[in-house]
Amino acid sequence: MIRAMTFDVVGTLIDFESGILRCIRSFSPVPDDRSVLAAFGAAEDAQQRLTPERPFPAMLDPISVQLAAELGIPELAGSPSPLRWSLGSWPAFPDAAEVLARWRDRFVLVALTNADRAALEAWGPALGHPFHATVTVDEVGVNKPDPRMFEAALDKLAAVGIGRDEVLHVAQSQYHDIGAAHALGLRTCWVERRHGQAGTGATPTATVVRPDLHVRSLAELDELLQGTAVLDGGRAAG
Repeated sequence: MIRAMTFDVVGTLIDFESGILRCIRSFSPVPDDRSVLAAFGAAEDAQQRLTPERPFPAMLDPISVQLAAELGIPELAGSPSPLRWSLGSWPAFPDAAEVLARWRDRFVLVALTNADRAALEAWGPALGHPFHATVTVDEVGVNKPDPRMFEAALDKLAAVGIGRDEVLHVAQSQYHDIGAAHALGLRTCWVERRHGQAGTGATPTATVVRPDLHVRSLAELDELLQGTAVLDGGRAAG
């Protein structure tokens, strides 16, 4: 039985690809969204390996320096960078606030994010302030996919009597979330926001791990959770 849901935020609830493209387009036309997003994903991968303790918002400064050189848009460089300044205005996905509001009375909801607390608070109004608890990089000191992030969330849930077999981790990133959560024995739901699109967009590439549930949106997951036996015995029913 699922009693709690942990959430990746950037990419699952917050449409960071739209936010990135909107920021970059404010300085220069972007004729090829796919190459821009792929460049971002590669730069994030490299930066996370260099500074695994740095929250995602702080990583945007060195990522922007690399993008400025690669895309030929010097205005992107800076500290703080335009991308970092724009982060608070990145939009929520259209289904996020409505679905999270419904789930709040049914499940314990925990944000499990590579962002810092300030960024999470900035997105609060767009998401409807849905979370009962949060786990951020500035709290734990590492980024997902480091298992310590997931264990911090599980510790908070254990404190209110919820075990890991009662948790569903919901995320769009195979790189940051699905593989790591699966390795820890958590049930997972892959929200494939880029379904039908080529590549992994602004998310670094990773080996695809089969999740317990696979949907294209939170709205689709909400429909599944209306069923009486979506998950059975710790794995996906059907």
